[in-house]
Parts: sequence; structure tokens; C-alpha cells
Amino acid sequence: MVLAEEKKSLIAEIEKWKKKRNAILLAHNYQLPEIQDIADVLGDSLALARAAEETTADVIVFCGVHFMAETAAILNPEKTVLLPDLEAGCSLADSITAEQLREWKKEYPDAVVVSYVNTTAEVKAETDYCCTSSNAVEIVKSIPEEQEILFLPDMFLGEFVKNETGRENMHIWMGECHVHAGIKAGQVDEVLAEHPEAELLIHPECGCSTSSMYLKSEGILPEEKTHILSTGNMLKQSKISTAEEFIVATEVGIIHQMEKQNPEKHFVAANPEAVCPFMKMITLEKVLAALKNNQPEITVPEDIREKAKLSIDRMVAIG
Repeated sequence: MVLAEEKKSLIAEIEKWKKKRNAILLAHNYQLPEIQDIADVLGDSLALARAAEETTADVIVFCGVHFMAETAAILNPEKTVLLPDLEAGCSLADSITAEQLREWKKEYPDAVVVSYVNTTAEVKAETDYCCTSSNAVEIVKSIPEEQEILFLPDMFLGEFVKNETGRENMHIWMGECHVHAGIKAGQVDEVLAEHPEAELLIHPECGCSTSSMYLKSEGILPEEKTHILSTGNMLKQSKISTAEEFIVATEVGIIHQMEKQNPEKHFVAANPEAVCPFMKMITLEKVLAALKNNQPEITVPEDIREKAKLSIDRMVAIG
């Protein structure tokens, strides 16, 4: 009871300070349940980028990881963007630096660069098109077929996009999210054997996504029950589907929202250990502290921001 009362008091304080700061709270689908529950906008990277761009709030409290808060800061130079814990990073964003990208571009001087949103502002500044998992296919399709493409940094998403578009002139950076890469095909097979009637929802960053595409094309995985989707579209599919049971192959934080939206349905994690420690760093206490102190603020140097914004604007406009 004491814990419940403390939580209620924290939430009341957060609401008070949100009004005082004219703040909006944006949260990613992988955040802790209590953070998801108080968010003004909950969504995937694309939905949150759009919300950040459209808000009339003076302060954006970003409950996600560092690159997401940077994206909000790039889109809103006149607003204050707060990240309640500066240690909330991303293993995928860390898998390529701006210097590495510049060296790669030298090898393919005429190529168009498509970067997943899970990258630093400096990498985005070296990018032609930014994308998320929900619009990566559409963005690559919008580029002339004869145009060579450098796709980074996620190799599993890259292979998915290459397969969906049939682009043979796509070069893929060998980066990965250590959490999603840890969701293996064998684990999916084991869970599917235990829940044979379940619908399968797979994030394209997962280590199992490439084999799942193949197995689906070969008819080994049922086409009508196998969906490779962004987190936002996973949530949509779980709502509109008539299936009663789902196997979820992504970071397990999303299951809270799925269960909340579909209390009559059953959700099983393909890998229950697929937990991103960075996504769990932000707590109610840290959100309140950020609002009270108006810190830690995320800023991006203007020269980097202007270059990075071009690629993000293209991302927000497509898909």
C-alpha cells in the first residue's frame, strides 16, 4: 500500500510540474510499464518523431534513449528537450560513428545513404535519408532503382529491406542491436511448438527475422500468421487480429501495452530475456527530477542539426 501511495504521489507531482513547464511526455513502447502509463504520447520512433515535431509544448521530456531525444532536439531547436537519464544509450547507435560512415562513403562516392533512426546526430548529418523500421521499405523504394544505396547500421533490418525491395545494389553495414540480435530462430521455433495456433509478430531488427522471411516464403511458417513489423504496427496487428494468442519477437517491454489494449488475448515473448537495460533506466523519480531541474537537456550543435534535419524531414514525410 505504501508503494502504491508513493507512486500515486510521484505521478501527481509529475503532472503538476508538466503543467508548470508546459511539458509533454513522450515514451517509447519499450519503456517501463509505469512510464508507458503516464505518457502523453506512446509509440515507436517514427510516431514519437512526428509527435515531437507537432507539439506546441515548451518542454519535451523524452522517455527513450539518447538518439531519440537527439532527434527531438534536431526537430525542435526552439524547445527544451530533456532526457531523464543521460546514460540511456543504444548499442545499435554505437555500432557506427560519423568517421566510419565518411570512410564507407569514400568507397561508394555515388551512393545514397539511408540510415536507421537508431544513429547519432553526427551520423544523421552524413545521411541522405533517415528511416525507421515502419517506413524503411517505402524510403528505399522511393530511391531510383539504379541508384546504389548504403544502408546502416542494422544488418537484420537491412536484409529485410533488401528482401522486400529486391534491391541488389544495396550495401549493408554489419551492425546490430544486442537485444534484438539475441532473439534467435531456434527460440521462436521452440515457443511456436508450444503455441502452434499463435500469430507470430517479429521485429525486423531481430536475429530471427532473416530466417523467418525464408521460412515464410517456403511455406514452413504460415504466411497469414507471420508478420514482420515495426513496434507500432505490432500493436496495431495485435488489436485488429482475430487471433487469441501471439508470440512476440522484440524487446519485451511492448507486451505491457499489448496486454493493456487486449486483455482477452495472450502474449508470449519469443525470448523472455530480450530486455534492453537502456530502455529501463528512466523511472518516475527521474522524470520528476528532470521536470523540476529542467535538466538534463539534450542539445545538438547547429551545424550538425541543420544537416541532420534534412534526412529526418525525409523520414517523417514518407510512410
